[in-house]
Amino acid sequence: MSVSGFDEIGDRLLVVFDGHCGFCNGFVRWLLRRDRRDRLRFVASESPKVAGLLARHGMGATDFVSGPDTLLVVRDPDGPAERVFVRSAAALELFGELPRPWTAMAVVLRWVPSFLSDSLYQLVARWRYRIWGRLEICPVPTAEERARFL
Repeated sequence: MSVSGFDEIGDRLLVVFDGHCGFCNGFVRWLLRRDRRDRLRFVASESPKVAGLLARHGMGATDFVSGPDTLLVVRDPDGPAERVFVRSAAALELFGELPRPWTAMAVVLRWVPSFLSDSLYQLVARWRYRIWGRLEICPVPTAEERARFL
């Protein structure tokens, strides 16, 4: 049994996002509407539940505020095959789990060199607070969404 309680995730992806970022919260809402196969679980980077996972990969919750990694996607958290995806690779993993046409989009976008897609990702990450704002508190999920958040 994992120490952090990630057993309930199963083979789903864990999406770690900046809970104070207006853009990130909007993206999470967008993912929730499209994840009809229940493939994703969400947790804000500020949550103590992910502190150990972040530390294992040389990160902390403040990296989501000041750094270029505003989104992490984790396969098999706390498991033997734990894998962390950042920047555009994280977005591609997410699109790959969504139903069509998003899976097809992920296949096409994999052809874009990562130095280009990561540059675009970092540009959005740099401007996200100025454009979409910084939330003082993390939004509370609805009752039906709550089961999908850790």
